[in-house]
Amino acid sequence: MFSIFRSRHPGTALINGEPVLVDPKETLLQAALRQGIDFPHSCRVGGCASCKCKLVSGRVRELTDSGYILTDEELDAGYILACQSVPKGDVHIEVDLSQQRARQQVAGKIIAQEPLTHDITRLVVQLEEGLAYKAGQYADLTLDCLPEAPRSFSFASPVQADAKVSFFVRRVPGGQFTGRVCGESLIGQGITVDGPLGDFTLRPGAAPLLLVAGGSGLAPLLAILQDALGHGVARPVTLLFGAREERDLYAIEAIQELAKQWPAPFRFIPVLSEAGPDSSWHGAKGLVTAQIPALLEPGAHAYLCGPPGMIDSAEALLREAGVAREHIHADRFTNRSQGPASTRHPVIEHQQEN
Repeated sequence: MFSIFRSRHPGTALINGEPVLVDPKETLLQAALRQGIDFPHSCRVGGCASCKCKLVSGRVRELTDSGYILTDEELDAGYILACQSVPKGDVHIEVDLSQQRARQQVAGKIIAQEPLTHDITRLVVQLEEGLAYKAGQYADLTLDCLPEAPRSFSFASPVQADAKVSFFVRRVPGGQFTGRVCGESLIGQGITVDGPLGDFTLRPGAAPLLLVAGGSGLAPLLAILQDALGHGVARPVTLLFGAREERDLYAIEAIQELAKQWPAPFRFIPVLSEAGPDSSWHGAKGLVTAQIPALLEPGAHAYLCGPPGMIDSAEALLREAGVAREHIHADRFTNRSQGPASTRHPVIEHQQEN
């Protein structure tokens, strides 16, 4: 008798030539980590692109549309997100493991917690040893008192000779980690910094820079600017900083000091989206992305950091204005408590052949 029930057997994924068994419905990332491969990854929900890899041959079912985070060139070359790709039979993939080799876990102690706004705290950590990272990258932080709750945050300053690192932590409603950092004193407590991760770093060039930050997305952009100033970068800068209300603005003095020292034109425009009619605010109002068309300089390269909605809107405006995809760099902040990204995006098919 014909049966609609078919047994499913593990497939094989060749990862840089090493065979890995992949169980039915298992993603490439899950299979690789289960079998001991130190595969680059972070968010696991398709929001950071840390696990991008090249599909050399075979077919996969993608749980999310990777087109919003991978470039057109990467998609054309067959790149996929391992955390969102379920093989349909045997596949062959290639992945750059150099980032993982550079990754370290360094212990440290919290030496400062500075409230920047009503819901953002600057966390300063004294590491036991220096950690080599590039401005714009991020790390996974694990509090000793919350060993099962690592969270990802961008470095808010470039590498310091004294091995101090800082992060901007925004309180997430119900968040264990952010609730501790923003709600109670952790001075002297232990923390582990695991990184560096990500490739949201300043590319070489002379083109004008358009930087767009939303909320705590200001952290990596500040680090990039401070590092660039220290290395003599003299590219024109336009920095847009989006917040809801005036009380949500922070680091204004640090930005103004950067602008004074910057050896080229530097425009800083804070934008409030919820400034009421009775507000004393006389600056720009509305969505921060609405400022882009009027302020975009010819040939500018863009760096965007903040919530996915802001970045999607900014990317659309930049592409419409003729900015090439390879000159738009983005770091989308995701919230792990939101659940897997597969609940928010359609399932699609991806195939690559030799």
